[in-house]
Amino acid sequence: MKRLGIISLFIVLFISFIAIWNYSYQTGLEDAYIPLEQEISTPLIPSETGVFIRSKYALEYANMTVDEIHQRSLDTYYENRAFHGAPPSIPHPVSNERAMGEKECLQCHQNGGFVTKYKAYAPVTPHPEMLNCKQCHVPQHTQQLFKENNFFKAAAPSVGTNSALVGSPPMIPHQIQMRENCLSCHAGPSAPKEIRVSHPERINCRQCHVSTDNTVTNSSIFIRPNTHEK
Repeated sequence: MKRLGIISLFIVLFISFIAIWNYSYQTGLEDAYIPLEQEISTPLIPSETGVFIRSKYALEYANMTVDEIHQRSLDTYYENRAFHGAPPSIPHPVSNERAMGEKECLQCHQNGGFVTKYKAYAPVTPHPEMLNCKQCHVPQHTQQLFKENNFFKAAAPSVGTNSALVGSPPMIPHQIQMRENCLSCHAGPSAPKEIRVSHPERINCRQCHVSTDNTVTNSSIFIRPNTHEK
């Protein structure tokens, strides 16, 4: 009887050891956990990585000879837009209305270059990942008749008037969303001469140039007033 009690005691101790060891082992496998607040109010900040996308061309842009005859101006840059901030229209015929991607627009506008047919440098798109270009960019129809309306084209920002201090770097006068890639518009032979950067090798543009208009706010639903009711 005494021997049976001793054996039972050892069995209980052995089971207790297994249970404690298993609990300790499972506790050691738990990952570190940091509770996160689900509702965090943060401003919308466009991706910072976009400024580095064309950085591999930065030294080529810096050493490239300026083509004085075929360079674009800021006036032609704005004339190709319905208003400041609007996507540029397509000023030339499109071979295939339904084509998209590398076989159509991106063939010339992903990396730019001189197009002999139009005697101009193809502007480089800052967002080549968006393949359906004609979702936003529409062909020009300058020969059609439009009904007169009250739309007016607001003045676009001029060059060299938006520095915070005398001698400080110019501020960014436009929204950055979908235009995070600075070098696509501000460097290379297709860049308008007035806004072509003199130091494309400094690829982290937003380290010095800050935005003047980066606040995104919700607006109410636009309802056009019915002025024809009597």
